[in-house]
Amino acid sequence: MRMVDIIEKKRDGGELNPEEIEFAISGYTRGDIPDYQMAALTMAIFFRDMSPAERAELTMAMVRSGDQIDLSGIEGIKVDKHSTGGVGDTTTLVLAPLVASVGVPVAKMSGRGLGHTGGTIDKLESIPGFHVEIDNSTFNDLVNRNKVAVVGQSGNLTPADKKLYALRDVTATVNSIPLIASSIMSKKIASGANAIVLDVKTGSGAFMKDIEAARELARAMMEIGNSVGRRTVAILSDMSQPLGYAVGNALEVKEAINTLRGQGPKDLEELCLVLGSEMVYLGGKADSPKAARAMLLESIRSGRALETFRTFICAQGGDPSVVEHPDQLPTAPYQIEIKAQECGDVSSIQADAIGTAAMLLGAGRATKDSVIDLAVGIVLVRKVGDSVERGDTLAVLHSNTKQAEEVVRRVQAAYAISSQKVSAPSLLYKL
Repeated sequence: MRMVDIIEKKRDGGELNPEEIEFAISGYTRGDIPDYQMAALTMAIFFRDMSPAERAELTMAMVRSGDQIDLSGIEGIKVDKHSTGGVGDTTTLVLAPLVASVGVPVAKMSGRGLGHTGGTIDKLESIPGFHVEIDNSTFNDLVNRNKVAVVGQSGNLTPADKKLYALRDVTATVNSIPLIASSIMSKKIASGANAIVLDVKTGSGAFMKDIEAARELARAMMEIGNSVGRRTVAILSDMSQPLGYAVGNALEVKEAINTLRGQGPKDLEELCLVLGSEMVYLGGKADSPKAARAMLLESIRSGRALETFRTFICAQGGDPSVVEHPDQLPTAPYQIEIKAQECGDVSSIQADAIGTAAMLLGAGRATKDSVIDLAVGIVLVRKVGDSVERGDTLAVLHSNTKQAEEVVRRVQAAYAISSQKVSAPSLLYKL
C-alpha cells in the first residue's frame, strides 16, 4: 500500500476503505509518512469530504493511535459532556455536581485553556487546595464513592489527532467538518465514556459562527458516536453573547456556586438543565429527558446539588468553605465599571471581543506557557435585550491593575446599543 495512491483516490472523490485510513493514520503517527503527504490528504478531504463510514473509521484510527481510558471499574453508565467552546462557558462546573447528585457517574477528564479564560481545570484550581493530579485507582474510587471527579488529561490519548491538528493549523485545513468531527469525537471516545452529550455552539464567540455549519458539525459528531457504539446526543446553543455574566476563572466558580443554589443567570441555568437532562436520561436514571429535568430541579431546590459540589471539592483537596464563603476565592483588587455612552436597548455583545478583553486582563493564555491570573475577568451587568440609560453600568472589569484603558476600550466597543426595542436572542436552536 502506498500513501500516494490513497491521496490520489481521495483527490478523485473515491471512498477510502478502513485499511487505507488505518495505514495513513498509523503511519503518520509513527513518522513513516511525511507531513507533505498527510497535508495533501487533508486538503483532498477538505475539498472532497468523507462519507459517514470514512468519518467513523478515521475517528477510530485516531483512537487506536494512543492510550484508551478504561472506566470499567466505575459503576453505572458513564456519560461525558463536550462543549465546542465559547466565552463564559461555565457549564461543566455546574453540570458535574448537578448530574452526579442524581446518581449518574461523572468521570470527567478536562484540559487547561488556551484563549479567553482557563479551562475547567484552571477554574477549579482557583479553589484553595484543589488538585487534579489523581492516579487512576483514586479517580475510579472517587467517582464510585461521590459520583464525580475531575482529573487533568494525561497519558498518550489520540497522538494522531495532536499531530494532525498541528498540521491542519498551518495548511488551512482546520475548517473541515469530517476533520473537526473526528478530532473531537476521537478524544471523547478514547476517554472511555459510554455515552456523550455534545454542546455545539454557534455565534460570534463560537468556533462555528454560522448556524448551518454548526448544525452540520453537530449531526456529523452524533453520527460518528452512534455508529461506533456510543449513544450520542447534540444540543445546538447560542454563543452570540457570553453565557451567563462571568468571564474569568474564580468569577466563573462563584457563578457556578450561585447556579447550584438556584440563584444563577437564567441562560446558564437553562442550558445546564437541558444538557444535564440528556446526561441523566442517557445515564439510565430517568425514563425521559423531561423526567430527568424534574430530578435536576429538585436536586437544586433541596440543596443536594450544592452539597455534592461541596463533597467533590473536599474529596480533591479543596477548601469546601468556599461554597458558603466565595469571597475566599482569588479576588482582584480593582473593579472598573464600563458605562453606557447612550440610552436604548443592548442590541449585541460581541462575545469574542469580550473573551479577548478578559485574556488581556490575564484571565486566559495567549500561549501555552502564559501564566493565568485566576482572580481577574469581566462580569457583565447588561446583556442583549436589556434597556440602559446613559451612564448605566454595562460591565465591570476585575483587574489587578488600575491601568486597563485598552481593555475598557475593547469592552465598550463590544456593546452595541439601539434606539429600537430589542429582544434577547434564542438560547437553543433546532438541529
